[in-house]
Amino acid sequence: MASCGFEESRRDAFARARQRRRDVIIKGRSVACGLTCALMAGLALQAASPANAQEQPAGIADAIAKGTPIVELRPRYEQVEQAGRPNDAEAATLRTRLGWQTGKWNGLQALVEIEYVRKLGPETYDTNLNGKTAYGQVFDPETTEMNRLQLAWSPDPGFTVTLGRQRINLDDQRFIGGSAWRQDEQTFDAARVDTRQGQFDATYIYIAHVNRVFGEKQDWDSDSHVLTAGYSFAEPLRLSGFAYALDLNSSVTPAIRNQSSLTWGAKVSGKAQVGAFRFDYAATMARQTDYGSSLLNHELGFASAEAAITNGPLSARLAYDQLEGNGTRGFSTPLGSLHAFNGWSDAFIVNGAKTTVDGLRDANATLTWNTGVKWDYFSNLILTARVHDFEAERTGADLGSELDLMAAGSITPQVTWLVKVASYDGPDIAPAPADRTKVWLGFEWKM
Repeated sequence: MASCGFEESRRDAFARARQRRRDVIIKGRSVACGLTCALMAGLALQAASPANAQEQPAGIADAIAKGTPIVELRPRYEQVEQAGRPNDAEAATLRTRLGWQTGKWNGLQALVEIEYVRKLGPETYDTNLNGKTAYGQVFDPETTEMNRLQLAWSPDPGFTVTLGRQRINLDDQRFIGGSAWRQDEQTFDAARVDTRQGQFDATYIYIAHVNRVFGEKQDWDSDSHVLTAGYSFAEPLRLSGFAYALDLNSSVTPAIRNQSSLTWGAKVSGKAQVGAFRFDYAATMARQTDYGSSLLNHELGFASAEAAITNGPLSARLAYDQLEGNGTRGFSTPLGSLHAFNGWSDAFIVNGAKTTVDGLRDANATLTWNTGVKWDYFSNLILTARVHDFEAERTGADLGSELDLMAAGSITPQVTWLVKVASYDGPDIAPAPADRTKVWLGFEWKM
């Protein structure tokens, strides 16, 4: 009987916790609606003001006419050799972006951008949508979609409100980013407020929908809130804090709801010039719990630290990441730019997170050489080499190592190129991911 009473109390406690989360979500929706209404009212008043009519005689049509075109082409070839997949993947794709950004009128600026991704040859690769699981994975499906459609209002340099489908890259993009490495960029249907007063800055974002890199069929619905704030005391010291209340859902993959989480933490960073040397550092700590639609009950931690030294064209960087796991799930960053962290091979990406159920430790070192080459049609050559050593945070199990290499440069001021290789070598036993080697050759032209 006592056991039954305990279970009833436990269920009641969980029910009360869920109700509190629903209350938070309802309040968040009210905040987002309030921000939108306030912005619309402010715009109407400003547009009707006689003073502004005199200051901006050209009007909206002139602002549109004096805008800037967005024209980008990015052809790329990717080859993937992946253990457990009988056939190597070969993907030749082209991403085209066409759009227009208006000039400013009464602090208003609009932007529209369409993204078009198409294969340039046979589809001999697994996009995670086409069912071609005999091939290695290349997450660049064909798609045509509205990449950005936004309206921004900046009544003064220290305050901006942005509404609509937009690009969001916060800090180093570990937690919130556009995953711009993939051909289909991740963008967000959101309402965003940025403010900066002197050394202090803060951002609040309400995210209603996540337009992911896998195409529209694998987008996520969202009822999420993002808050960051920071203070820069001087170049050598910046302190910042953040809270990410992510409530995610997908009709295609219902289990995605378990990626919903509440993450909060702090970061310290800075840089200093000492003679011919520049020193950079950063350290972050965070905690993560279940939130919103998640059916899991967990509390996990995250820690990272990095230090870099630069002397002229040479730079060396040491970094360490620790993402905790409890055997059921690991600390996750489902809206982050995952490719930039924990190996370019993306061996640890599972269900929109780069982790394992036992967590992940990643010790890595990077060397970068800016060669200073400035030849006709071949300049700005930068060479990068990075090595990773992985292990499971909870068990200490060896999860292998990775070597990443990249060469990048310019052909003209508008045309850039890169060659990139990532080779992950695991211990060939669970829970390590499958071995894989990836090679990329890419070009990008921007008007």
